[in-house]
Amino acid sequence: MTMLETHKQLKKDERERTLSERLPALQMSGLSQQELQNLCKELHQKIDVVDEERYDINAKVTINDKEIQDLAQKIFELKGKMKRPNLKRVRVSADAMLGALFGAKVKESVDFKANLKTVKKEEEKKEEVTDWRKNVESMSGMEGRKKLFNAGQ
Repeated sequence: MTMLETHKQLKKDERERTLSERLPALQMSGLSQQELQNLCKELHQKIDVVDEERYDINAKVTINDKEIQDLAQKIFELKGKMKRPNLKRVRVSADAMLGALFGAKVKESVDFKANLKTVKKEEEKKEEVTDWRKNVESMSGMEGRKKLFNAGQ
């Protein structure tokens, strides 16, 4: 047998021994039906009491676990607040910085201003305001229809 199997067997034997000491064996032979029903009711009451205790203990364990996690978080936060060492200022040119970031790919000097996009502002087109009377007179008659016809082609 391996150590694990031996350990399991010892646990099982210990459990059986403890149960036999704490709980007497049930004497069900020779009992009437009424006595069996009373015995079942007593066992159900004991089961209910044990379930209530188990629930209460489980709730306490949950509360304690949460408290332990909170305290561990506080300890972690307190340990995390250590002083940073003063960093030395290092002057690095733009080329050296790009070389460090991108490796040996950048060999020529980069002009950042040349790479910026230029934005052209478009002026709003304003329609010319003309006298509507002149426009109506010029479009009336055959001349206006001829202009419209020629404009469509």
